[in-house]
Amino acid sequence: MLLLENLRRIVDFRAHNVYTTALWNQGGWDRGPPASLPLQMFRRCAPQMISDRPGSEPAARDEEYVISLRDLLQVLWRRLWVILLVSIVFTGVAAGYSLLQTPHYEGSIKILVGQERGITEDPTQATGLQQLTQTIAEIVNTQTVAAAVIEELDLGVTPEEFLENMRVEQIPNTQVIQVFYQDPDPQRAQLVANTVGDVFSEQVAEVSPSANAITATVWERSSVPEDPVSPNPVRNGLLALMLGLILGVALAVLLEYLDDSWRSPEELEEFSRVPNYGIIPRFEAVRRKGK
Repeated sequence: MLLLENLRRIVDFRAHNVYTTALWNQGGWDRGPPASLPLQMFRRCAPQMISDRPGSEPAARDEEYVISLRDLLQVLWRRLWVILLVSIVFTGVAAGYSLLQTPHYEGSIKILVGQERGITEDPTQATGLQQLTQTIAEIVNTQTVAAAVIEELDLGVTPEEFLENMRVEQIPNTQVIQVFYQDPDPQRAQLVANTVGDVFSEQVAEVSPSANAITATVWERSSVPEDPVSPNPVRNGLLALMLGLILGVALAVLLEYLDDSWRSPEELEEFSRVPNYGIIPRFEAVRRKGK
């Protein structure tokens, strides 16, 4: 009767393969779960399907399964196609996007901030000039300078659009300001950058005419840039590859977590901690002719 009850449970779960464990313990059988039985269902029915052996303590059913590094590597190897697919898709999209973008070139100049009476040896005044250079760097990046350059070159853009393509930085602990301007045309990028330096130098001279006047001199002019600064297909491709690998690994782990089927007798034996002594294969129904 006990064997018939076990077969009835197997049929109810509609398992394709059944791993059975036969241990004779004073008239009792210990039974393993069906092979294709979902993991959550097996955990719910395990107390009914696996009986404790007489004379031994019951197994800890609520014990958590600890994933080792070997298990994680096996998961990544088994789902390697997912990781490669996600990485290739992300890298391809990034490379295609970079190739479709319009190249931008960057012209740059250096402006030296000083005083009309010459270079001072007083460290206090030198520190003051460095602090003043920060203020002047902010003034360069204003609509007043942008409007003057637009009028000088007849660019046909608004000051807001002009400033979006310009970048101003102070070299730390110096009296030097760097001005960068990006444009799809390399020659125009050079021309605009040089014009910004000339226009700003004139504006500083107009507002500071005294003997101790602050000066802004274009120390280094821009040349015609040869290589575009954006887009950068190599950098974008590497970033997309790294992102694709991270998302691919995460997706592989998620798919493995959602997949609760048994893959081998060894996997079932490791989880149930009960040795497997045999496998009942799947029996296909044979249809008779004429019926």
